[in-house]
Amino acid sequence: MSGLSAENPRYYSFGRYVRQRFGCRVHKVALHAGFTCPNRDGSRGRGGCTFCNNAGFSPNARAEPAEIRQQLAAGIAAARRRRKAERFIAYFQAYSNTYAPIDRLRELYDEAWRFPEVVGMSVGTRPDCVDAAKIDLIAGYTSRGEVWIEYGLQSIHDQTLAAINRCHSYREFLEAVELTRERGIKICVHTILGLPGETREMMLATHERLAELGIDGIKLHLLHVMRDTVMAEQYRRGEISLLERGEFVGLVCDVLERLPPTVVIQRMHADAPTDILLAPQWCLDKAGVLNDIQGELVRRDSWQGKRRGCAHSDIPSISAADPPGQEAPTCASISGLHCLQGDSRRGTDSLMKGHCEQ
Repeated sequence: MSGLSAENPRYYSFGRYVRQRFGCRVHKVALHAGFTCPNRDGSRGRGGCTFCNNAGFSPNARAEPAEIRQQLAAGIAAARRRRKAERFIAYFQAYSNTYAPIDRLRELYDEAWRFPEVVGMSVGTRPDCVDAAKIDLIAGYTSRGEVWIEYGLQSIHDQTLAAINRCHSYREFLEAVELTRERGIKICVHTILGLPGETREMMLATHERLAELGIDGIKLHLLHVMRDTVMAEQYRRGEISLLERGEFVGLVCDVLERLPPTVVIQRMHADAPTDILLAPQWCLDKAGVLNDIQGELVRRDSWQGKRRGCAHSDIPSISAADPPGQEAPTCASISGLHCLQGDSRRGTDSLMKGHCEQ
């Protein structure tokens, strides 16, 4: 069986999904709206997640709508120039983007929809930061375009969540999914492979549970250690170990085999800027790691959903009638804040945000 191609995909990438949905190149513009998290400000805990380094953002900033507008304009301009993007998804990305009063959220979200090129909105948050009123607000935007909510779960195991100071439970995640379901909002879930104390069986159990929930998308992150975090100190003391490259590649393929073929794979890797990353250094070879994942799927003669009894042909493919050149392996985004600040190094595809989103 041949490798990856538009007609013969091994997994359902976000690039493929948006091409089918919009018929053109669509890019996410990541926005920092000045939010925080309840495990940072004392309402549920202090210090944030043990893996989180906020150096890529301005944690004390309180972005006003004009600033959101400027971030989005800068990100759109950069994505058009660098990626030839035609349409855009406003991605409220940094920290917990529903952790504010309804009026404040409405003001910020409305600003993103003022751009005619914006065809969607994605809101990253924690499962303990939504309620019926906030879901109602977000659902109200589905008449304008594509709407995603991205829940940071990381693991279904409460002992793991406690160990990394998440300060929420798996049950709270299930309650959030139930609130969101059937509202026209697409659900993406973030998980981390390689969390301290988790075995292969525990990691696979997380994704087997998610496979039964009817989620629409997933972001798979590699646990990496960033400087100036609690986890960095644990790593230096030898209290945690990290996945080797081959282990991670195999785990990603194991997870893909267990997911329904219609779940959109928005991310399969994570890294950090070189001045922040402590370990593992191999994660900086993003393209190489993604090629390894693809190669392992080919070696196994496998694909997304195979262990669920799904056929290779069940993965949505791109019609030959579609315009060529739109395919992308997973979800790329560009930081509007970093583009606005003129930081081109972190402006594009800065995946350190994967550990600091929710």
